[in-house]
Amino acid sequence: MTIKLSQDQKEQIKETLKEYFYNERAEEIGDLAAETLLDLISKEIGPHFYNQGVKDAKGMVEQKVMNLDEDIQSLERPILRGRN
Repeated sequence: MTIKLSQDQKEQIKETLKEYFYNERAEEIGDLAAETLLDLISKEIGPHFYNQGVKDAKGMVEQKVMNLDEDIQSLERPILRGRN
């Protein structure tokens, strides 16, 4: 699975990668190297982040459903028994 990014997003990420290599490793990489690295990250690493996002969203929805269930149960009225 490849993560779909807009051209603007790709350009921003490529610039970030180039700045990282320059500032942290004292290396200059060009557009082609940055794009190749971005492709690698998107194809090989991106799905791990995506899957974690799905798990996080699932957990949030489950919590909301549990809260909703509690809210609905709180609307129940008591049933009186044993009165004649």
